[in-house]
Amino acid sequence: MHKGDGPRGDVLSAAWTEPGAFEEAPGVHRIPLPLPLDGLRAVNVYALAAADGLVLIDAGWAVPESRARLVGALDGLGHAPADIRRFLVTHVHRDHYTQAVALRREFGTRISLGAGERATIEHAHDPSRPALEGQLRTLAQMGAQDLVREIAAHMPADAPPDQRGLWEAPDDWFDGQETLQVAGRALTVLPTPGHTNGHVVFHDEAAGVLFAGDHVLPGITPSIGFDVAIAPNPLRDYLGSLALVRSRPDALLLPAHGPAAPSVHRRVDELVEHHGARLEQTEKAVARGAETGLEIAARLPWTRRERRFDDLDLFNRMLAVCETAAHLELLVSQGRLHAERDPSPDGPVRRFRTA
Repeated sequence: MHKGDGPRGDVLSAAWTEPGAFEEAPGVHRIPLPLPLDGLRAVNVYALAAADGLVLIDAGWAVPESRARLVGALDGLGHAPADIRRFLVTHVHRDHYTQAVALRREFGTRISLGAGERATIEHAHDPSRPALEGQLRTLAQMGAQDLVREIAAHMPADAPPDQRGLWEAPDDWFDGQETLQVAGRALTVLPTPGHTNGHVVFHDEAAGVLFAGDHVLPGITPSIGFDVAIAPNPLRDYLGSLALVRSRPDALLLPAHGPAAPSVHRRVDELVEHHGARLEQTEKAVARGAETGLEIAARLPWTRRERRFDDLDLFNRMLAVCETAAHLELLVSQGRLHAERDPSPDGPVRRFRTA
């Protein structure tokens, strides 16, 4: 989950969220857009100058504050939203995708997205399915049925009117690794599942930059498996995606949240080390008698401030249990833990024991 080794909360210095368009590399401008009611505070979109306009990597959340900030930043570059020719979207979360759909309705802008996000798009068109379906299922399996009921009681019956329908399908899907010729650049599209099933990053090897989305973030760690259809082993997927990025030439890190950082490789190594330490903490909690995901999460410290689980708000307790579940599933697949299903009136609960 976001923010170090735990839930959303420990955000980097706010300087990177200041409004404007900031040139991070020749022809590449970072535009931070606000995220109301979100601890991350902003998402970076990147504008690439093309001969006939602009290509944007990610789009922002379709709320008035974001639209106004984007218009102002583009104006400073001598452009307007109508000049955007294409959105290359790293993943389908609302802070990356929905503004692309809103602008496409006005200007016909082309949208491209990773094929692994199809299930999320399809889910959004089924009103019978709850928005946090995957997370609620995981919580139940981890013995957190009371948390499920608490979340269900606080979930809105429907999306706000201005957000309905903003999960339209893209114009085209990235299906595997490919190279795009856009804005005078060769961008390699790399599937990087883990944060979501269909997350992709864009590597401009010639320019030495990586548009990393939420896959590699400076100073904070992305949520693992924050998706509608959670993968069977999302942390294994994520570590494999980190290894893929690490195998390529090093680059300037251009993340979705936080300032640019000089080395993708350095940050990937830190993330791998972090998850290795977290796996050990999780395994030790099981060895000391914790059995369910909820019990184990309650024994772990959260965020770099090492906060207690019970001190987290509702949303972050959900993230904490889901994060713990991802580490537990990887430990089981590595043979370090055993898991069994224990019948419960609310459905089977997974219990974990040392191997």
